[in-house]
Amino acid sequence: MSDAVLNRSPIHALLADGTTVCIRPVTAADHDQVQGLYKEMSPENRRLRFFSLSPRSAALAADRACAPAHPGYRALLAETHGQVIGIAEYDTAGEKDEAEISIAVCDGLHHRGVGTLLVEHLVSTARTEGITTFTADALSENREILRLFADLGLRTARRFDGPEVRCTIRLDADDAYLSAVEARGRAADVASLEPLLCPNAVAVVGAGRKPGSVGRAMLHHLKAGGYTHRLFAVNPSVNHILGVPSYPSVSALPKTPDLVVVAVPAAAVPATAEECGKAGVRALLVVTAGLDAGQAHTLLATCRTHGMRLVGPNCLGISNTDPDLSLDATFAADHPLPGTAGVAVQSGGVGIALLDGLSRLGIGVSSFASLGDKYDVSGNDMLQWWESDGRTELALLHLESFGSPRAFSRTARRVTRRMPVLTVDAGRTEAGRRAAASHTAAAATRTMTRQALFTQAGITATRSVGELLETAALMHSQPLLAGTRVAIVTNAGGAGVLAADACTEAGLALPPLPADVIDDLLAVLPRGAAVGNPVDATAAVTENQLADCVDRLTRHPGVDAVLVALVPTAVAAATGDDLVRALTDAPAHRAKPVAAVRLEQDLPVKLLPATDGGTIPSYAEPQAAARALAHAARRAAWLARPVGTVPELGGIDTTRAQEITDTFLAAHSDGGWLDPRTCADLLACYGIPQIPWAWAETEDEAVLAARRLRGPDGRVVMKAHWPGLVHKSEQHAVRLDLQGDAQVRAAFRDFETRFAGLLTGVVVQPLAARGTELFAGVVQDEVFGPLVLFGLGGTATEVLGDHAARLAPLTDHDVHDLITAPRCAPLLFGARGNGPADLEGLEQLLLRLSRMAADLPQLAEVDFNPVLATTADVSVLDARVRLVPRTPHDPYLRRLR
Repeated sequence: MSDAVLNRSPIHALLADGTTVCIRPVTAADHDQVQGLYKEMSPENRRLRFFSLSPRSAALAADRACAPAHPGYRALLAETHGQVIGIAEYDTAGEKDEAEISIAVCDGLHHRGVGTLLVEHLVSTARTEGITTFTADALSENREILRLFADLGLRTARRFDGPEVRCTIRLDADDAYLSAVEARGRAADVASLEPLLCPNAVAVVGAGRKPGSVGRAMLHHLKAGGYTHRLFAVNPSVNHILGVPSYPSVSALPKTPDLVVVAVPAAAVPATAEECGKAGVRALLVVTAGLDAGQAHTLLATCRTHGMRLVGPNCLGISNTDPDLSLDATFAADHPLPGTAGVAVQSGGVGIALLDGLSRLGIGVSSFASLGDKYDVSGNDMLQWWESDGRTELALLHLESFGSPRAFSRTARRVTRRMPVLTVDAGRTEAGRRAAASHTAAAATRTMTRQALFTQAGITATRSVGELLETAALMHSQPLLAGTRVAIVTNAGGAGVLAADACTEAGLALPPLPADVIDDLLAVLPRGAAVGNPVDATAAVTENQLADCVDRLTRHPGVDAVLVALVPTAVAAATGDDLVRALTDAPAHRAKPVAAVRLEQDLPVKLLPATDGGTIPSYAEPQAAARALAHAARRAAWLARPVGTVPELGGIDTTRAQEITDTFLAAHSDGGWLDPRTCADLLACYGIPQIPWAWAETEDEAVLAARRLRGPDGRVVMKAHWPGLVHKSEQHAVRLDLQGDAQVRAAFRDFETRFAGLLTGVVVQPLAARGTELFAGVVQDEVFGPLVLFGLGGTATEVLGDHAARLAPLTDHDVHDLITAPRCAPLLFGARGNGPADLEGLEQLLLRLSRMAADLPQLAEVDFNPVLATTADVSVLDARVRLVPRTPHDPYLRRLR
């Protein structure tokens, strides 16, 4: 077992009721508490646990759990406030991949998920040790433990033997198990947020008598916002502040508040948090900024110890506009308009802009969280809250970091199927690509990684706060597009041209209208109208004519949306407002989106009230309308796709792959690049096809290898190798088109001369056939996990930058997207008359690369360049793999950060 597993830090997680518990390995110092746990169980529960009522059972069980660590045995306990409330253990008893498990939970704490949480953590630990099966014996009348095993989400078999049941549990962490863990985590998470977002009482610590303090502003906002439950101030110098009763300390309050707002100087934050924890407070909102590392650590440790959820520090605050609560614990200038958008941001300034924008649009806010430095509550928490609150229909995020991107991705994929999730893709412009040794690392910018996360999770990523609001306006008010086909209607030809350009640039299509539709439109439009796409209805168009035109276009099956570009004129009797009314009076049954562009509009986007009770988005710029429509079309396309699956792969030898990895890292404690032979062995474990090759350390060996590997044309390739060499072309360490023994000898001698003291050998390969040179690789991101890249390869791969990326593990949909996303994709489908490449072979290559990256967290970089794709097959011509020491990390294990 790794030291990380034996000595791992305590992990805090949530029980089903939202209570925080600490999960950690059992130590010798826990003996008395563990024994006490067993002794204090009821006689009936002790009998179910030990199959008897022997008085020595508790002592023996404690002795075993708290004995010095030995191979094959692990024990974890759960504790709250330093009190042990549950224990789970397994013992392999010398078996290689099977262990027997047992669980005990304190009386009075059953049905709160203690045992299930402990088992989940044991499953994670066991899987890192290669254990594939848990077994457990239970009395058939022990329904609670049998139900626990059955509800885990793992494949469980039972065998009855008289009064006992033998349970066999397979530890395959497949999607069914992850979904079960996710569902339990979601319920616990939402329960833990109740005191924060629906508090029964709120206290503000740090509200002063003089205007200007943040604490006073928070107190004023809570009172003025109409908070419906009890509100207190904590200030030892006064009895009332702003008409709110004040008390000298949190412990002196007549009612323990669920939520305390902390607005004291940074040095006083840890002590204030400790006082709140001891008083039984369940949530903290810390608006204070400037905590140093020690203060930050103490604050979070205090929250974990006392089971308090934490927003902040350094944040704007939180709001919940539910009329039964009216919680506005912020110091924004205005109260948010109640509505249906959930908002989570890290930047207070962005938060204010979004609150103002949503209020102006009339969309309003269901709940708002400014996460600040995000010590605890995250965007993932807020997504789960909005998913279950029954009020939120639209989620808006502005996140600068992700605590657990893979868990966030799973949550977002689920939530985005129920409501649009929009974000600002902040920080796109990096000063330059990171200095990196490999093509893969150079290509895998943080921007590309983040965009892969958004794409796979179905999140709508915009480029600015303005674009976020523009898109939110459309998605809030209009149905999604069934496709990308847009019809443009205008009363001014120039405005129509601008709209057409904007739609084309946004990736939307402007289909020509069929003859029958043209005739239909000409019949209702003024004389002189030009019916193409755009439809120029002329400045003489009336309100009724425009309404008829738009209505007929929305009914046409070849149109997915209608964009109406209007300018005010004095030609027709209808004014600009009359023409807008033609849109807002549209029939309520309209099932396709309609958006307006009014170039004279004072605000970037407005929602115009319609007579049917809905709204129509109106934009000041055609580019804004086109971007919003394009985002809606992409969301519709994402929703229309079935959920992707990770295909099963044959010919995978994970045990051998792990042995290769362990052997290399045992000899190279700091990690490094694999030599060609070890690299080939690792690739063979995953069935990744390589072109035939041979290793040679002498001139004669090189000649013999060349004779053996020469193809029909008799030519070979020779590549120099030494530890650390990555970019062979830049070092002129590759020789092509070598014919005959003489040229092979000359190439080898040239390498010996130029790379004297470095060269350890050469790789000899047959000259590859003609085909498309591609690039595939992996970077193991410390935060996001493994990122798979694919695109155009060869020596110019970094210059051209034609790459796509997706986070592993890849689904069948992800692989399809990787292959079709790069600009070079048409070459793979036979665009130049060479016939399509072996697409199935490419898919298999990427899936196997993804599997290797998912299996081996030690795999830091993989660089396949070039990968040769022909009509017949796919093979890797050059492969580089770098390993680093890294402890396996379970991204889906339930834990608080």
